[in-house]
Amino acid sequence: MTTKPKAKKFRIRRNTPGSGPGGAAQAPVAQAPAGQAPRGPEKPASRPNAPQQTPVQATAPATPAPAMGLEPTPSPDRDIDAIKREGLTGRQLRMARRVAQKNGLAPTSDYDAVRLLRANGIDPFQRTNMLELVVPDQEQTQPAVSQKGKIQLPQTMAPGKTLPSTEFAEQSPAERRAQEIGSIQKDIARRRRRRLALLVARLSVFVFLPTILAGWYFYAVATPMYSSKSAFMILQADTATASGGLGSLLPSQFNTNLDAIATQDYLTSKDAMLRLDSDIGFKSHFSNPSIDPIQRLSENPTNEQAYKVYKKFVKISYDPTEGSIRMEVSAADPLVAAQFSNKLISYAETRVDDLSQRKREDQLADARRSLERAKQERRDAQTALVTLQSDSDLLDPEGLIASLRSQISGYQLQLQEKELQLQALLDNPRPNKARVDGVTGDVRRLKNLLVSLESKMNEATVGESSLAQKTAQIKLAQADLATADLLMQTALQTLKQTELEANRQVRYLTTSVEPVASQDPSYPRAFENTVVAFLIFSGIYLMISLTASILREQVSS
Repeated sequence: MTTKPKAKKFRIRRNTPGSGPGGAAQAPVAQAPAGQAPRGPEKPASRPNAPQQTPVQATAPATPAPAMGLEPTPSPDRDIDAIKREGLTGRQLRMARRVAQKNGLAPTSDYDAVRLLRANGIDPFQRTNMLELVVPDQEQTQPAVSQKGKIQLPQTMAPGKTLPSTEFAEQSPAERRAQEIGSIQKDIARRRRRRLALLVARLSVFVFLPTILAGWYFYAVATPMYSSKSAFMILQADTATASGGLGSLLPSQFNTNLDAIATQDYLTSKDAMLRLDSDIGFKSHFSNPSIDPIQRLSENPTNEQAYKVYKKFVKISYDPTEGSIRMEVSAADPLVAAQFSNKLISYAETRVDDLSQRKREDQLADARRSLERAKQERRDAQTALVTLQSDSDLLDPEGLIASLRSQISGYQLQLQEKELQLQALLDNPRPNKARVDGVTGDVRRLKNLLVSLESKMNEATVGESSLAQKTAQIKLAQADLATADLLMQTALQTLKQTELEANRQVRYLTTSVEPVASQDPSYPRAFENTVVAFLIFSGIYLMISLTASILREQVSS
């Protein structure tokens, strides 16, 4: 902390003769002690009837006149406080410190440097780099205060000379800051306007101009095309199913998806285009000079060129849920468009008939072959059975064996009854001899009969085979014959059902919407196509701009 120096008293000096112009003498600068500001020039005493001289204005702030005719006591703290209230910027303070060091002063702070420079009559913010190059004329008045031969204070200029502008020096820091901000804002606005102009120019070249050209083509140049719409379905004939359930409830269109897809593929193929050209003249119609050059075919177009135009003007779609095929054919003449549609529908019907006919023929051929095979197998089984029966001399060997077995069983029962009856008679103490003899004879006869029947069963053989082997062979032959009969019946039923389906058309084409010639053109859709062109060009420009920005950023980084 610096202490305030004690005030010293100074006497008032009067003006001496031989002073400066106008009778006013210039007072010398009082030298202050070290570390204090030097005193300003003494104010000359006023004389009566003496001409007054206009004082020379300095850039340093004027010091208020001392009271009672005494010079003011210098106070560094008060001067520094006054300098702080001026609102100097950091740049100005740094400039003042550099100027003070250049002039050999030893300031304690930036504000003290300003105070010391002003006390020595030096403007801290003077642009010395340019003013030092100016040599004053000889007729200019000498400066009031000089140090080491360098001009420190502004001098009076001769008439006709121009002084440097003090407009910027007279502005406050807030005004200078506002002026700088305004210049920056103007520069930013100028750059924005330039960039906006460049953007508008690029958009005009790459987006707006192509869109205008496309709109001009769609509205003024493009040939109007008339479309004829139609719809048809491929149905299956109703067939009676032996088993009910969910299969009988489903519509028959779900069974014709493959046929509909095959028909759609045929109508969009090059084969259909060539057939249409040979019947009506597809190429000649779209080679007409009345059609605009973009949609028109060349004079002798190739099949590939004509096929591109065919795919553009013949549009076919298939809906699998409804089983409907929708077709839209466009041409420069509405009558020609309807004619093209009718021809394509007839081609589709012929194709469906060909597909179903081939299928029916294949089914009939398979059914006939199955029936012939079943007949041959049944004939072979019958021949084997007849051969076995003729070789055994028994028409029914199984029946003969069953008869012998039943007879033996019956006679055995009778024999048991007679034996029981004979035993009952013998148990009598006094049996009747006649009855006993009769029963005994019956038992003997029954036993003889059973022995005879058993011998017949054992001796019932044909050749080397026994009756049992013949019976097994006959049973196998009869089973083969039954199987052959069943297969033949199934084949015969399949053949009859196939013939019934072949007699009627299994797949047929029905037209739900007939093609009608339109009165107003359907294409081109000028507004929609122009909007689409604008979106396409905008997207292309946006992608190119983003790519260029990314590449520029990568290169700059």
